[in-house]
Amino acid sequence: MSTVKETVEVEVPVHTAYNQWTQFEQFPQFMEGVEEVRQLDDRHNHWTTKIGGVKREFDTEIVDQLPDERITWRTVGGEAQQKGSVRFERVDDTHTRVELVMDIEPGGMVEKGADALGMIDRRVKGDMRRFKDYIEHRGDETGAWRGRIRPGDPGQTH
Repeated sequence: MSTVKETVEVEVPVHTAYNQWTQFEQFPQFMEGVEEVRQLDDRHNHWTTKIGGVKREFDTEIVDQLPDERITWRTVGGEAQQKGSVRFERVDDTHTRVELVMDIEPGGMVEKGADALGMIDRRVKGDMRRFKDYIEHRGDETGAWRGRIRPGDPGQTH
C-alpha cells in the first residue's frame, strides 16, 4: 500500500474550501482521470475513472465527516482499494490549509506500474493544485453539505 500526502493553502475561508469539497460531483472539474462522480446518498459515491487508458468504476463510503474540519472515506468493493482523509485548517479569515492523505492499494498491473513510477503521487499533487486554482478562481463554492457523519452511523439519505 502506498501513502500519498499533499497540502495546499487556498485563498478562501475554511467554510468555502470545505463546502466545495463536499460537492463530489464537481471533482471531474479539477481531478485528472476522474470522468464522473455520482453522489448516491450522504455517505456513498459512485466513481468512474480512466487512468492510463484503463476505465474503472468503484464506490466510496464516507466514514467520518465534520464540517470545516475533515472528511474521511474508503472504497467499498472494487479492484483497487483506498482510504483517505482531507483536513481543513483555518489559517486566517481568508486562507485555509487543505491536507489530503490517501492510502492506495493499486488493483491492476497498470495501476501498480503507475504507482511504482510515482505517477499516482504526482497526480494527487496535481489534483490539489487544480483544486486550489478552481476554488480561488471561483471565489465561492458551487454548493454545500454541512451534515455530520460519525464512524458507525447508519447510512443516511437526503
